[in-house]
Amino acid sequence: MKAVYVLILMLVAGQGLAAELDRTPLEATMLNGEKVRLYPNGRWEFVDAAKAAEAQKLAAEYPENKLRPVEAQGSVFGIGRIIMPGDKDYNRGSLNPKLR
Repeated sequence: MKAVYVLILMLVAGQGLAAELDRTPLEATMLNGEKVRLYPNGRWEFVDAAKAAEAQKLAAEYPENKLRPVEAQGSVFGIGRIIMPGDKDYNRGSLNPKLR
C-alpha cells in the first residue's frame, strides 16, 4: 500500500515540475542577432531593456492594445459598456429608490 502512495506522490510531483518548466521563458536569438525571451503563451520580449521599452512604447500606439483603464467601470469579461470617469453614469449607485 505504501508503494501506491509513493507512486501517486511521484506522479503528482512530476506533474508540478513539468508545469513549472512550461512556464519558464526560453531565450532565443532572432535571425538578425537580437536576443529575445519566448513565453509558452506565445508572447515574446527583447532581453535588452532599452529595446524592450522601445517596443512597449510602439505597441501602446495600436488600438487593440489600448485596454480599459483601471478607474473605468463596467464591462464584465469584455461584455458590456465601459463607463469612464466623468460620465454621468459613473458611480451612480443603485437605481432602486429604496437603496438610495
